[in-house]
Amino acid sequence: MTQTQQAGAVDEIAQPGPRSRTFTWSDPAINAASLGRRSGLELLRSMIAGELPPPPVMHLIDMTRMTADEGRVTVEMPVHEFHYNPLGSVHGGVLSTLLDTAAGCAVHSTLPAGIGYTSLDLNVKFLRPATVASGVLRCEGTVLQRGRRTALAEAKVLDTTGRLIAHATSSCLIFELEAPTA
Repeated sequence: MTQTQQAGAVDEIAQPGPRSRTFTWSDPAINAASLGRRSGLELLRSMIAGELPPPPVMHLIDMTRMTADEGRVTVEMPVHEFHYNPLGSVHGGVLSTLLDTAAGCAVHSTLPAGIGYTSLDLNVKFLRPATVASGVLRCEGTVLQRGRRTALAEAKVLDTTGRLIAHATSSCLIFELEAPTA
């Protein structure tokens, strides 16, 4: 953890009273207009390069840095108190969102222009709690098998020290996208 991250974690815990959070996002229709015109890997790399805005969910849970290669995606998320459940650790739904993003985007990175996907299922195993002390979580998604109609991917959430926090497998349905309108 960098000194800035450590200071942020300490400040977040030490602040008395109510906390608040505000965030902004870009119109998701901007990315939707690119569907079918670029391969999945081109679309992801355009978001990474800042040519296209990231989807709103990335701002919602504060996912940060992403990398993408064919069949493999990583995404990072610094842990904040706003991710917490009543037990004082990151909510399973937040971890599941991170896992679903990495697994789904890994599948997306293998698709040509005009082909889309959707998650059919997500099977998650939570192995240990994540807290602000866990630092930046790194989620790695990898395609295990891709066919013509379905794909199987896995994703792993690791803490700053490389300990496995959660693991998931995801089946995705692959389909033709409707032709883009002019």
